[in-house]
Amino acid sequence: MADYTDDLRFAHLLADNADSIALARFKAHDLQLDEKPDHTWVTDADKSVEETIRKMLATSRPRDAIHGEEMDDTGYGPRRWVIDPIDGTHNYMRGVPVWATLIGLMIDGEVRVGVVSAPSLGRRWWASEGTGAYVGKSLFNATKLHVSNIQRVEDSFLSYGEVGEWIEEGRGQQFVDLMRDCNRTRAFGDFWHYMMVAEGAIDIACEPDLALYDMAALDVIVREAGGRFTNLDGQDGPVGPGALATNGLLHDEVLARLAVHAA
Repeated sequence: MADYTDDLRFAHLLADNADSIALARFKAHDLQLDEKPDHTWVTDADKSVEETIRKMLATSRPRDAIHGEEMDDTGYGPRRWVIDPIDGTHNYMRGVPVWATLIGLMIDGEVRVGVVSAPSLGRRWWASEGTGAYVGKSLFNATKLHVSNIQRVEDSFLSYGEVGEWIEEGRGQQFVDLMRDCNRTRAFGDFWHYMMVAEGAIDIACEPDLALYDMAALDVIVREAGGRFTNLDGQDGPVGPGALATNGLLHDEVLARLAVHAA
C-alpha cells in the first residue's frame, strides 16, 4: 500500500496557514462580502485562504493539479488537491463558529488524504488511506476515530442540511419519512455532521446538493473511521448527486429509502 505520510504532513501545514488567516478575519468588522453568480457568498477570508494554499502548493507540489471553490482549476495529471477554503461561509459571515477548511488529495480519481480544520471549534480531523482517521490538534496529539455500531434506522441519529433542497431534488417525501423513523434528528450541516459520523457521535449525515470541494476531504475520513461515503445513488466517493455518510451498517437501507421514485 502506498505511503501518504508526506502528503498528510503537508496538508496539515496548509491547514495551519489557513487557520491563521481565517481566524484573523473571523468576526472582523470590515469583513468583505460578495455575492457570486450562484447566489452564494464569498468573503475576503475565503479568497485569501485559497490563494495562500495555492501558493504553497505551487512551491512544494508544482506538478500537482488544484481544484478549489473560488478560483479556476490549474494543472493536470493523476494528483489533484481539492480545496474548500471555508466550508460554512454563511456561518463564518454571521459569527457562528461552525466552519472549516477542507483539504483533500485525490490520486487516480480516489481521495487518499483528507484534512478538515475547524479552528473556532478547536478541532481538526484527518486521515490518509490505510492508516485510520483521527481527531486532535496535531499529528502527535490525536485520538483514533471509529463510527458507531447502531444497526437499525429506528435507533439512529440523523443530521441533514437544507430541507428545501430535498424537495427540489425530488426526494422530499422520502427524506421526511426517513426523519420520522429515526430516533433523533438535528441539522448540524456542512462538514460537521460528516465528522460526527466518523466520531461515532451520530449515525447518518446526508445532503442532496454538494460539490466536489465540499466532499473530497470528508470522504476518506469517514471511510478510514470504518464508515461509508457515497452519493445518493450509491456510488462510492465524493462525486454527486449529493452525499450520504453512515456507519456502514445503515447505508444500504438509507439509500433505498432516499431513492428517487420512478414516474
